[in-house]
Amino acid sequence: MTVAETGSTNADLLALAARGEAEGVWLRAERQTAGRGRQGRDWSSPTGNLYASTLVQARPDDPPAPSLALVSAVALAETISVLGCPAVTIKWPNDLLLDGAKLAGILLERSGNAIVIGFGVNLASHPSIDGRRTASLAGRLWIHSVAELYDHLTVEFARWLGIWRAQGLAPVVARWQAQAHAPGTPLNANLADGTTITGTYDGLAPDGALRLRLADGSVHVIHAGDVFLV
Repeated sequence: MTVAETGSTNADLLALAARGEAEGVWLRAERQTAGRGRQGRDWSSPTGNLYASTLVQARPDDPPAPSLALVSAVALAETISVLGCPAVTIKWPNDLLLDGAKLAGILLERSGNAIVIGFGVNLASHPSIDGRRTASLAGRLWIHSVAELYDHLTVEFARWLGIWRAQGLAPVVARWQAQAHAPGTPLNANLADGTTITGTYDGLAPDGALRLRLADGSVHVIHAGDVFLV
């Protein structure tokens, strides 16, 4: 379903989930007035970019729900690559980068067994954010509409959700690593306890956690935090 405008597609789907909406529903808005990113940050949402959310209902035998962040990132990266922009890379856990600049973000929110996954992709424009590089697909020989990207994403997400449920996390982690920036990429990580550490990307642990190799050669495994390219 597509609407001209809403506050937040994630908020709308969380409300639908509370009323018993089934898994698989999608909502796309041409514009959001109250879009949000991780940790309550505002998400600029002018017309011309993709703002869409879907609903997954957690099942008892599913892999851990937070690993849907990796499923979502892989599905979106596959979608954009198939449509002709293979230079996209993933930064942990689920930001998409274009030439090192942020192209897309994904926000997971949970209420009970309902997990809402929101996708924001800069197609026509990108915001200016202090201290961060941002990018859009405009000017990259991108010939596809927002609607085309959305239609492909719904199919690709369903495919990877099925793989995650049938085969577990291993194939998702493998594909995520194949689409990520190169091993050895310098990273800063702001951890949940307020500390910041610096190291280099050393792949993912089997559960999808980030492995950060520190200057002394040790590896710090990160399950939660904000990660930035240095």
